[in-house]
Amino acid sequence: MPADYSRTPETMPPPSPPAQPVHPTGSASPYEYVPVEDRMPPEVRRWADLRKQVAYRCKRINTGHMVEADQRFGGREALGPHGVMLFFVSDAPGEPHGYRLHTAYRLWLASPDSDDLPRLLADLDSVARDNIARAASARRRWHPLGPEGSMVNGGDMSLPEHATYVGAGVSTLDSDQGRWYQLAHTLRDLPASGHRLSVFDLKGQAYVLLTDGTAMHIDRDPHARLGVDGIRCNRTLDPDRVTYYNRHENLTEDGDDATRAVWRHLGALHHTLTAHLHGGGPA
Repeated sequence: MPADYSRTPETMPPPSPPAQPVHPTGSASPYEYVPVEDRMPPEVRRWADLRKQVAYRCKRINTGHMVEADQRFGGREALGPHGVMLFFVSDAPGEPHGYRLHTAYRLWLASPDSDDLPRLLADLDSVARDNIARAASARRRWHPLGPEGSMVNGGDMSLPEHATYVGAGVSTLDSDQGRWYQLAHTLRDLPASGHRLSVFDLKGQAYVLLTDGTAMHIDRDPHARLGVDGIRCNRTLDPDRVTYYNRHENLTEDGDDATRAVWRHLGALHHTLTAHLHGGGPA
């Protein structure tokens, strides 16, 4: 696994989010029924709100990741195109839904290893398992934010007491526009038209898994039409919709082999962290 480096400067303030959700039961269904009026369980609203907050946070982190990677491109401290995000919530009675979202992330220096996202996730899962076992043998409790064996180097590096792990995600600068390294060179080339692209013209992506079974793919497109948020989710983002067909029920099984490999390895890491942080024992 690539060596750690100093914490990446923050390029975006975290949004002011929202309250510790209660884990709902049951699996996602293609048809989701939502009761009318206010008979809806509060945890349903909290999870729907959390999904949206996580999606917006992913977009901000992905934008900051891209700007930082562009500024460092070609240098000794150049950033790789992929990062991992960890999501936690803490009690916040003053917030609309009673919780606050905290996000820590890890970015890597550019290298052949950090360019291979499935391998990067598999290596990180292996490191997490080793850290859990090593701490358990010494009768200690390992946490992914440290202080020993920290998995992150940016974002919310410390958490309030009793903050709860709610999910993991990936930020990647690769998109349907091309691979990051190709796009970064394009930014520096003057095309025949004379119009040079800016880093703010480029897309980015994020993959997210939450502890309630949520899977989300976020397509960050700076030129998306008004009202198109680029979020695909296997669970509802709008609890007030009475009923609708969710065509993203099997989101993690969609896409090509490379996309499914990302979901699979992200799922393994998420399972390891969930089993450890919620189950109290080795994954």
